[in-house]
Amino acid sequence: MSSALGTLPVVAEELLKKVKQVYQELSQLTDELLLALKFVFGPAALHALELVDQLSVTLVHSPSGRSLYQVEGSSGQVYNCLSSCLYCSCPAFMYSVLRRNDNILCKHILAVYLCQAMGVYHQLTVSDKQLTSLLLAKDKEPGATAH
Repeated sequence: MSSALGTLPVVAEELLKKVKQVYQELSQLTDELLLALKFVFGPAALHALELVDQLSVTLVHSPSGRSLYQVEGSSGQVYNCLSSCLYCSCPAFMYSVLRRNDNILCKHILAVYLCQAMGVYHQLTVSDKQLTSLLLAKDKEPGATAH
């Protein structure tokens, strides 16, 4: 999958590997896996699965090989996610993950990991300059994605 998995707790890594395996075999997730996701990731799991179902995740990459994920949240706001270092530009990540340490990740990053495991995401190629602009830009208003 991604080199970022090394930054997650082992139980979360193993669960995402199982998601990938089961999804490749069945093209869907079993009830047992859905319960495991909810147990390990809490309420973020359901919200992340909704984002996956809505095809809200886009891998944005440039010719130099740099990339980021953009996730359109339930409010229509677009957030930049860097799965390689577990970062999301959403307020929940800043508050729940970084400040309070209540969660290991937000629903947007979990949606990215699930999309990586399931191979279900949009792809967009941009120039290196455009990617740099995306990384430096503040969060986008609803509907202002790089798509």
